[in-house]
Amino acid sequence: MTMLPERVKDGFLRIIDPVANWLVRKGVHPNTITVVGTLCTVTGGVIYGTGHIRTAGWFIGLTALFDVLDGTVARRSGKSSQFGAFLDSSLDRLADGAVMAGLATFYALNSTHRSIPMLVVCLAGLIGAYMTSYTRARAEALNIEVKDVGLLQRPERVVLLSAPQALFGLTLGGWVLAAIIVLLTVSAWITVIQRVMHVHAASQSAADPRVAAGDSLPGARSQPVA
Repeated sequence: MTMLPERVKDGFLRIIDPVANWLVRKGVHPNTITVVGTLCTVTGGVIYGTGHIRTAGWFIGLTALFDVLDGTVARRSGKSSQFGAFLDSSLDRLADGAVMAGLATFYALNSTHRSIPMLVVCLAGLIGAYMTSYTRARAEALNIEVKDVGLLQRPERVVLLSAPQALFGLTLGGWVLAAIIVLLTVSAWITVIQRVMHVHAASQSAADPRVAAGDSLPGARSQPVA
């Protein structure tokens, strides 16, 4: 289960489809799209740090299409590569870190909204975002798929880091922004726990020779033979 409905994701993909086709025709390399998208997100993090919350939300939201375009262009142009996947994953971490660092800077330095508790929440959210990625990478190294496991995945993080801020900015004295950051942080750590539990269950099953041999475990219901 994820926070962002599949129909929303599918609708977004249909919107950017003509853009992806145009980039393929122009011969734009997917790695270039990845780098440009990362630079845009880092810029959005800097804007957050300066206190222009609504501007940063709009900027990150409008440039978030780069996060999807690189993979789409790579597949359609036949330029998918191991290095491209590595670069995309690595720069995604940089982008996530820049945005959360920008928000942490905002709460540390802004004279009106300075808040040590929210600074701590931002740092916890930053660690949680990295942990969601790390748990996936380590699980895949063990040949365990966790891409679709967890409440909060990258599309949801991007939406939470842009759309509410673009619409509400510092509405209600900044409480809307604070609530979004708390939600982002809590859901990130829930995702980490879900992935750890999934890997634990999968590794335990793989380690049990009876499961590997297709034998039933004690107390398990027997299935009718088709």
